[in-house]
Amino acid sequence: MSAQTDGPCGPLIPMPELTPGALRAAVARIAPSRVPALTQHLFEATTNAQQTQSLAPLRAFVHSWAVFVAVERRPERAVRLRELERIVDAGEQDPAAAIAEIRAIREAAEAEAGL
Repeated sequence: MSAQTDGPCGPLIPMPELTPGALRAAVARIAPSRVPALTQHLFEATTNAQQTQSLAPLRAFVHSWAVFVAVERRPERAVRLRELERIVDAGEQDPAAAIAEIRAIREAAEAEAGL
């Protein structure tokens, strides 16, 4: 299944620790254009955590970006995920198979990240 494929070279980087700093460094290496989005999300999560006196926003931040890194560090998987998302967004065919494969890719990424 494509969700499990590493390709000939394996992952671009090792899976980082699940900390904001390590995730930021990983994103900077594999998808530098996404660093501003990560920074904004971290700011919002920190603000929400302070306002609600809950760690839930920070946990959601770590989960979201850990899955992103787990997907993007394997180029074949990242390309396949984008293809599947385009299929669903286009609405030109039954999206059930694409949605199931997206779910499988995300579950594999979560497992890889230790979530």
